Parts: sequence; structure tokens; C-alpha cells
Amino acid sequence: MEARDVILRPVVTEASMADLDDKRYTFDVNVQATKTQVKKAIEEIFDVKVVKVNVMNVKGKFKRQGRYAGYTKKRRKAIVTLSSDSNEIKLFNDDQQ
Repeated sequence: MEARDVILRPVVTEASMADLDDKRYTFDVNVQATKTQVKKAIEEIFDVKVVKVNVMNVKGKFKRQGRYAGYTKKRRKAIVTLSSDSNEIKLFNDDQQ
């Protein structure tokens, strides 16, 4: 699996933005990705040094639309901790005019 196939998107929530100060970043990753694959992909894409990777599976939520019911997609979430001497990951462009 290639690095761009492992990392799907960053998770932008209030809690994950608060963790940016501690150099902890949250990403949605491929459901079949392992911790070592996530670590290598982050280091390859963003050119940083990863210290720790925490991975969790998130179940799909039950949703209804009238009489039709189903579940949203399950996903896998990875919280990546960078080393203190590592560069920060730019999640947003700072191009303000």
C-alpha cells in the first residue's frame, strides 16, 4: 500500500486542534492500515519524525431517513505524535491576502 493510500484525510475537530500544541495530529487512515504503515506514510509525506502512533477503529453511526435505516461507514483513526525537534505539519495554507 502506498503512503497516499494509507492516509486519507486530517481530522479537523475542536479536540484534535487542541492537540496540535503538543505536536499530536489526527488523521483518518485506511481501515486495513497498521501502525507501522501509518508511521512510514506520515514520515514520507510530511518529512517529519514520528515518535508514537495510536490507532482506533470507529464504528459507523446508526442513521435513519424516514422509514429507511442504516449505518454510516466505519473508519479508522490514527493519532500521531511527532518528536519535539521535528517540523510541524501544515494542515492549512497560510496564504492570506
